[in-house]
Amino acid sequence: MREQITAEEYDSSSQEQCAGIEIVDGMVVVSPSASKRHNRLTRILADALDAASGPQWNADTDFDVRLQDIPLPNRRPDVVVYRADTIDITPTRPEHVLLVAEVMLPGSEATDRIVNVDQYAKAGIGFYWRIEQAATGVPLVYTYVLDPATKTYRDGDAFNSVLKMAAPFPAEIDLGQV
Repeated sequence: MREQITAEEYDSSSQEQCAGIEIVDGMVVVSPSASKRHNRLTRILADALDAASGPQWNADTDFDVRLQDIPLPNRRPDVVVYRADTIDITPTRPEHVLLVAEVMLPGSEATDRIVNVDQYAKAGIGFYWRIEQAATGVPLVYTYVLDPATKTYRDGDAFNSVLKMAAPFPAEIDLGQV
């Protein structure tokens, strides 16, 4: 059984070594390859959030968010909305992040519904979205809003394909175009 990886060990690893993994409680977790539908949903959502968020925020995909240093949880959300002025700061920290979104993969349901919700909330990230790919092909989006006093999420709105949101900024996003 391998020992927990430290932040220093992870930071000294190459990009190739870090691709496709997350660190959960200091242990390496390999992420399954995403489907084309998953990747398309992720890109559509990131592009729409980037356009709606204004110049002070960026929305991007495929990078680590370091939730804390010990034990090391490095999560790689599907979409992250973060402060634009932190684009060159590595690692990205929770205080840089406004919203994270996860497009669920088969096998990641428990992680995305329970573990991620708890970790992102405890880290103080204001908004968490979970996108489920229904058997009908229509994405279902569940939104959560942080209660800063308890560091837990409360249920926000749920959407069937089209998000019409007021927070964290106004936007209408059609994920049914996949």
